This record gives sequence, structure tokens and C-alpha cells, in this order.
Amino acid sequence: MKTAILAAASLALALSACAGGSAGEAVSAGAEASRLGLFDRAADIGAPSLTGSTRVDDGRYTVTGGGANIWGHADAFHFVSTQRSGDLHLAADVTWIGTGKDPHRKAGVMIRQNLTAGSPYADVVVHGDGLVSLQYRDVQDGPTHEIRSNVSAARRVRLEREGDYVFFSVARDDGVLRHAGGSYRIAMPGPYHAGLAVSAHDDRVTETALFSNVTLTVPTLAHVPDTGYPAAVESTLEIMDLAGAESRRVVRHFASKIEAPNWSRDGRWLIFNEKGLIRRIAATGGEPETVNTGALRKNNNDHGLSPDGRMLAISDQSQPDDHSRIYVLPVEGSDSPRLVAGHPSAPSYWHGWSPDGRTIAYTASRPETNDFDIYARDLDGGPERRLTVAKGLDDGPEYSPDGRTIYFNSARSGAMQIWRMRAADGAEPEQVTKDPARRDWFPHLSPDGKWIVFISFGLDVALGDHPPNRDVELRIMPADGSAPPRTLTRLFGGQGTINVPSFAPDGKAIAFVSYRLVR
Repeated sequence: MKTAILAAASLALALSACAGGSAGEAVSAGAEASRLGLFDRAADIGAPSLTGSTRVDDGRYTVTGGGANIWGHADAFHFVSTQRSGDLHLAADVTWIGTGKDPHRKAGVMIRQNLTAGSPYADVVVHGDGLVSLQYRDVQDGPTHEIRSNVSAARRVRLEREGDYVFFSVARDDGVLRHAGGSYRIAMPGPYHAGLAVSAHDDRVTETALFSNVTLTVPTLAHVPDTGYPAAVESTLEIMDLAGAESRRVVRHFASKIEAPNWSRDGRWLIFNEKGLIRRIAATGGEPETVNTGALRKNNNDHGLSPDGRMLAISDQSQPDDHSRIYVLPVEGSDSPRLVAGHPSAPSYWHGWSPDGRTIAYTASRPETNDFDIYARDLDGGPERRLTVAKGLDDGPEYSPDGRTIYFNSARSGAMQIWRMRAADGAEPEQVTKDPARRDWFPHLSPDGKWIVFISFGLDVALGDHPPNRDVELRIMPADGSAPPRTLTRLFGGQGTINVPSFAPDGKAIAFVSYRLVR
């Protein structure tokens, strides 16, 4: 069967279609559209030493590509494509032909701003060794990053462009596409190129992949009138590498909301909250399990482990007044967590543990101040100590590894920024970040004390608020302020993304949560 070509006008409609074309003829660069089914053009991108080709036969695309890689600051591969605009879901079954030479050969679906080697792009690729990842380059001739799926050797993949975000879905042997988790905010204005890509990952050879059941679909997205706390979301627990390519890895995708991962001191587990419960999951993925917190079953996202990893601090709202109170319990769980900080008419939220394990730091509102300030309390008894007195919200206290300094976020300057102060008494407050165009929250110190990672909101967020479901950035800077912050990644997140200490014990990675509206 030969399928008729879609004209340019019909390509702009919200249609899904399967490709077609004549059998038995390979088409290389500059091919006529009549031979390419859904697509208009087949060409090598970059400068592969060996010329690629595309063959279309009864709705199946056999694509051969050479080239050194789709990665870094410039790409080399074969691309069969058409131009599209706006939202798009691009899907295909992907099968490698032959054993291949390099385990990192790549075949997948791609959108690309232009046809230069260094173009901004996003793709979902299946590697020769089975790895599936969402790759992206957000600036011309910039670096490439990726989000690695926890599904290997996918049978089918889909790249999903919705607004300025790209998401991806993967299917196992059953062929059913399921959201893989993770997302990235990448602007791709005007028309872009959408199609199928193959790179050999070795410029001396070519590799071939078969694409079948190819569809280009304009998604129908339901309007969400309130994207704040009432909105239903999916969640992705992720780990981001800080020591190499600053890429992200999906630990697990959840159909509902989870928040605030902590890392166990041995690096094996992540602890988070879900529907009022404290849960833990292996850092490599798998099934989560519930940590016993007794009758306390309204835990919020302010929790964390003691420096020796034996105890867990939780902030819970199970009392009838719904005020958050702070408790500690063994990390294995307990029927009877011990109350360590609270107030009969105001909330308290845990955020930090001193390196010697003797003191906790938290943010709390007290009736006599009518403000949120930072407090400290010794776990062996004694009254709480108020450490901040400036007007405006203070939140997110975290101790430096030497215990001398507390970092926190404060609105005292009229812009939510990162500050630090003396841990013992709150003296000598000093502003760390100074960008009035961003609202910075929740500083987290690397184990060696050299770096801070924090979340940044835009000015669309109220000064004292850190809501869910917003465009946010995770940023990093030297703890001593010797260099300005640098963006690690852009995502859909906010409240719940990175509220609490989330550095890996070796300092080489962070854990966080990204979100996606259920539409």
C-alpha cells in the first residue's frame, strides 16, 4: 500500500497519521517529498564521513546514518524531517537492524530548531545498549544534557512538546506508552523540524534503524484553571549528576504527588513524603516502602536525617489544630516518634540538623512576632532560641558542614534571596544571592561545604510564597559567594521539588522532584 503525501497545509492540522511511501528505493539528502511519506526532507546534519539514507516502505522508515554522535556542542547524524509549529507528540516504534558497532549508537524521534550541527533540539533516543533518554540542547552551539529513563530497551518512544516543555513516554514489550517522567523547559520559537534521527556514534561506519507506526499528533490539552495546590500532578523522583555532564536520571515516576527527597548517609536510599506518609526507595529505583511513623500520618515535606543517619526528623500535622510540629524517630521507623518542637497555636517546620547531631534548626511562626523566623533547639532539652529578628519571612535554615554557619532564605531585603548567619546566635547576617529578578529558596550545602544548590522562582511568584507547579530553576554557586549562581536545569516544579537537604553523601549528585500537570 502506498500512502498519499500530506500537504504542508494539512500538516498544520491536529492530525495523527502513519507514514507511507514506495518500496525498494533508498533516498538520501535532497530527496523528493513524494518518497518520504510524512516527511519532506532527508539530509545529513553536521558532517558525517559516510552519507546516510532513508527508505520508506509501507509505512516503515529504514534510516541509515553515520556521524560521530548526537551530543556535545555539535551533532552528526542522518535526519528525515518536516517542519511543524506549536505542540506536537512524535512517536515511533524503534528497532535496530544488525548487532551494531558502538553501544552508544542512537536512533529516535527529534524536534530541532534548525538544521545546523549545533542547533537547539530535543529528542528521545534508543541507544544500541538499550538506554533510553530525553536529550536536549537549549542554546545554539551549547552543551547537550539528558534525562535517562529507568526503562531499558523500549519498544516504542514518544517525544511530547507541550508549550515550552518537552516530556517523553516509553513503551515496553506490551507497546503501551507510559510517561517516563522528567521534563525540560526549552523555547523553540516559530517553525521547527520534526522527524527521525540516526547516528552511528562512530564516524567510520553507518548504522541502520527501522521506524514503524510513526505518528505526528497535535495533543488536546485540557485547561487547568488553577495550577496551584488543587491541581492534580504526576511526579518524577530524579537524581542529577554534578560531577560530569550534569545529566538527570529518573529513579521512579509516580502517578500522584510526592515531595522533598533526602539521601540516606550510605547513599543507598532516598526518603520522601507521599500522601502524608514517609516513604523510602532505593536510589537505583524499584518499589517504595513506608517508614512507620505511628499515628503521625500527615507528614509534610520538611523532614531529614541526622548526621549519623540513625535518626529522622519529621514535620507532621496530625493534631486536630493542623499545626505542623517536629518529631524525631529512628530512621527504621517507630510507633512513638518524640515531639521536639511545636507550639499550641502556631506551626513549626524542620529544615536543618547541626553536624554534631545535638541541635535542630527550623522555621516557625510565633504569636508574639506574627512572622516566620528561624529557631534552634537542643534535642536534649531547653527552650527554643530565636535566631532571626529582621522583618520579613525567613525560611529554609541549613547548617554548614563545620556547624559555624546557617544558610537560609529571607525576604528582608525586599527580594527573596539566600543569606547566611552565625549558627550560635544568628549574628552577622550576610546576603549571598543578589539577583532581584529571581526569588531564591532552600539553600542546600554540599558535604564538603564548597557549594550551595537552591531553587529559584520567577517574579510571577509572590515575595513570601513558594507555590507548586511553576517554571523554576535549580541553581548552584560557590558557598563563599566567589562566583554568581549558574543554572543546572529548568523544570516544572516548586513546592516539593527540593525543600530539604538533598545532596548525595559524596557530593556528586542531588535528588529532586519534577512535576507534570494531569490534563
